[in-house]
Amino acid sequence: MTKPLVGIIVGSASDLAVAEKAAAILREFEVAFEVGVASAHRTPEDVINYASSAADRGIKVIVAMAGLSAALPGVVAAHTTLPVIGVPIASGPLSGSDALLAVAQMPPGVPVASMGIDGAKNAALMALRIISTRDDSLTWKLASWAQKAADEVRASRAKVAEKNMPDVPTHVFQPEIED
Repeated sequence: MTKPLVGIIVGSASDLAVAEKAAAILREFEVAFEVGVASAHRTPEDVINYASSAADRGIKVIVAMAGLSAALPGVVAAHTTLPVIGVPIASGPLSGSDALLAVAQMPPGVPVASMGIDGAKNAALMALRIISTRDDSLTWKLASWAQKAADEVRASRAKVAEKNMPDVPTHVFQPEIED
């Protein structure tokens, strides 16, 4: 069994739907991960135990997702030296903007990389980029993935031009590629 390289921790089971977006990317890249549920407010001992033992379990990056006050990423970061990526979850009356500010405003000495609200996909890609600094095959996979995404955008642009839709520019910019 492969040891997980990425740890995903959510503050509540209701956040698992967002976590699944990160999990899908990690599966696509065939990178082992684990998912846990622990609340910074209701089970702080569990969060501390998770964060402080992650490196010993082989985890290289932790993605911490939480809504409302979103204390989870900061508490995790306070108890590990691993990179922590915070994902604010859209919830509550402010639809996640409070969580975004909480994740982005960590005090000095407790760094957390902040993604956008529900930005689990980008969090997984950032985790992969961090891990790829020591894994050339993963670097290659990320480059291939980015090229495929660019090709999809170019193909969609060509389809729009083919339909010659009113009020849509028909000129398709194709940059020249030097050999």
